[in-house]
Amino acid sequence: MSTTTATQTAPASSPRPEAAGAPIDLDWLAEKIPYRRYQECVHCGLCTASCPTYVETCNENDSPRGRIYLMRAVADGRLELGPGVREHLELCLDCRACESACPSGVRYGQMIEPFKIALQRTAGASSKTSLLQRLILHHLFPYSGRVKAALAPARILQKAGLLDLAESTGLTKILPPTLRRLQAMLPTLSGRKSALPEILPAIGPKRGRVALFLGCVADAMFPETNSATARVLQRNGCEVVIPRGQVCCGAIHYHSGVEEPALELARRNMAVFETLEVDAVIVNAAGCGAMLKDYDHILPAAEHDQARRFTSKVRDISEYLVALGLIPPTNPIDQTVTYHDPCHLCHAQQVRSQPRTLLSMIPGLKLVPLDESEICCGAAGTYNLTQPEMSERLGRRKMDHIEATGAKIVATGNVGCILQIARKVKERGEPIEVVHPVDLLDRAYGAGTSDRA
Repeated sequence: MSTTTATQTAPASSPRPEAAGAPIDLDWLAEKIPYRRYQECVHCGLCTASCPTYVETCNENDSPRGRIYLMRAVADGRLELGPGVREHLELCLDCRACESACPSGVRYGQMIEPFKIALQRTAGASSKTSLLQRLILHHLFPYSGRVKAALAPARILQKAGLLDLAESTGLTKILPPTLRRLQAMLPTLSGRKSALPEILPAIGPKRGRVALFLGCVADAMFPETNSATARVLQRNGCEVVIPRGQVCCGAIHYHSGVEEPALELARRNMAVFETLEVDAVIVNAAGCGAMLKDYDHILPAAEHDQARRFTSKVRDISEYLVALGLIPPTNPIDQTVTYHDPCHLCHAQQVRSQPRTLLSMIPGLKLVPLDESEICCGAAGTYNLTQPEMSERLGRRKMDHIEATGAKIVATGNVGCILQIARKVKERGEPIEVVHPVDLLDRAYGAGTSDRA
């Protein structure tokens, strides 16, 4: 396979079988990925222009069709899962932009995700994920309470101005690289707030009853966005239920190749939410929404019926509000705003027009287009921790396009995107605010007055 076309020979940059690493269980792989999935790809190449890693490297092995060829060769036993193959597969953001571009309907995510589990299962000593990263990804991030506790010292240091001082003096450079990147992405932490009530009544005539999924990192770092989501739903006639037993969606574990904890989290969420009599389960984080909607894919076949009952109710906040019919807000926001499409909203969930529709209903707001809006910003869940070099390249690329719009506000519907873009904004010293669309809707409904949850 050359850098421009896919052929029926192994890529030149791939390792020879004798250079390969730990063997893969081909029977397990065949159970996870029906062979027809590989055959659905006809190697037309229409996906390449939409693939963030390919547009940066121009390496066919870093394109969707190139990776599918590699995965198929491994499944056939023609190629070992060696270091070269691992490098190309691990570099994939799993943004699923290729699925939007593919005319054949190839379900790329249903191939790369099991392969990432296989990479983790067979990595051994060759794993590039450090012990610190594994602790953060698998034992901290998925647990909102732990994240809140870990952020408490940072909140105090921020308030005292000591974090800014540490950055300006270069003191943060002594931190391990992973912690240094986390510190650089840290948003301005609001004061500790009490938990939202379990039930919030509708304001005005009742139009629906919904459950709100809080998430883990999102709830810990941006609790005000969850509060804003609840208030906007109330303003639109929804009774909002916030079940106490909900947990992380499982995406952090699953997308880093650790399957069993992800499945257990999925089962716990289904058990909690299926007891509620609600019209929809509302999510305001694109990555969580995509994972929740995929439960019927990731869980064993025996659990598919239960999973489908759950996934049939999962809706992104913008998706739900547009379908319900938004009550127009009346408070103007006189700002130029651009919108960045989170990958797992536009590609995994195919939700594109709805956030823009909501933003266009805010009086005074001028919405301007963003070039390459559907190209990943480099966050991709925890990708900015595990693949920092490519993440930086994509972050700079995204920031260049944002600056070109002249917008003073960037709206995007995913916590990872907000953190990544806000970090690049801070690095460049731009007076640009990065927010969730629901935060702007909340302001346009008069947030900050007596209706605050």
